[in-house]
Amino acid sequence: METKLRELKNVRAANCVTIILNTHRTLPDNEKDAIQLKNLIKEAESKLLAVCQQQIAEKLTAKLHELASTINHRHNLESLILFVNEDAAEFVRLPIAVEDRVVVGNRFAMRDLIRALHNQTNYYVLVLNKDEARLIEASNDKVVKECGFPFPFQNELSQTSHKAEPSDAGKIRNLTSEFFNQVDKVVNKVHKDHPLPILISTDEQHFQDYMRIADKPTVIFPEFLSRSRQTEADHAIVSDAWEIVRSLTEKQNSDRKADLQTAVSTNNFISDTTEIFQAIKQGRVQTLFVEENLFQPAMIENDTIIYVSEDTKESAEIIDDIYDELIDLNMDFGGDVVFLPKESLAKFNGFAALTRY
Repeated sequence: METKLRELKNVRAANCVTIILNTHRTLPDNEKDAIQLKNLIKEAESKLLAVCQQQIAEKLTAKLHELASTINHRHNLESLILFVNEDAAEFVRLPIAVEDRVVVGNRFAMRDLIRALHNQTNYYVLVLNKDEARLIEASNDKVVKECGFPFPFQNELSQTSHKAEPSDAGKIRNLTSEFFNQVDKVVNKVHKDHPLPILISTDEQHFQDYMRIADKPTVIFPEFLSRSRQTEADHAIVSDAWEIVRSLTEKQNSDRKADLQTAVSTNNFISDTTEIFQAIKQGRVQTLFVEENLFQPAMIENDTIIYVSEDTKESAEIIDDIYDELIDLNMDFGGDVVFLPKESLAKFNGFAALTRY
């Protein structure tokens, strides 16, 4: 998804059409998705006819229909986005709910793709006990893959520890710590090539012991998935792991909102859309905060953003969603974005910026 985001966000061309719609994973609901897509293509045709020559509008509409015919709606997730212009025609399925809409402009509407990327948490689950370590790569509640060689990583010291007398607890503990140290080194080799946060699945004592020897404790989640799960299927482990990771991710977003509240007290924030636009161009904006379902058509005249109503007649000068435009522009300047639920930013009218200075 990150690769697709990089490819599409850099496109600048006339008549970029983005069709965004909610879809369904299961029958019979997903049989209705093709009908809704057809209706949105009709809406796209009307928008195109309002802003470009009829020949171009008809060509792009035909391209949309052709792309739509390649989509198997039985494979749908929560939403679907089509991207079409003179040079491109592709679609992306997303695991998030969206607002059905059609956008025509000089760039593709990227907000929902960016939001899906922010809502998608990739991480490792290190399944650990004193005899063996497994490493699973996950995305949200789904298994990406279970890592192969050198995993599952076996404790070659286990024979020595099994021979130790039960009373020799110190020796057994030292041998276990040495094994964890070996595990940590091979985990860090994987992490170096593909850095993701790590959730450990083990019992509390082993978690504490591992954190004591870990070379990079900051990449490990501060909570752990309890009990030994060495014999469990990877999808069952990840399903439980995601409950912990999701909770930690939601807290992280809440903490980001607290950053905005701090910025208010230090006057390092802006809530006026035109001021935010100008600050972005100056490279002053670090983070944009936007409510997920907030959309606003607008025009830019003399560096000033002017809101227009939804029923304003289409023209090439109208930007379908000014927030999408500003998110994209801020990313070009190295800034980031935090999406929050509806009404989370009521005192800022749904949109605010944290400035660097």
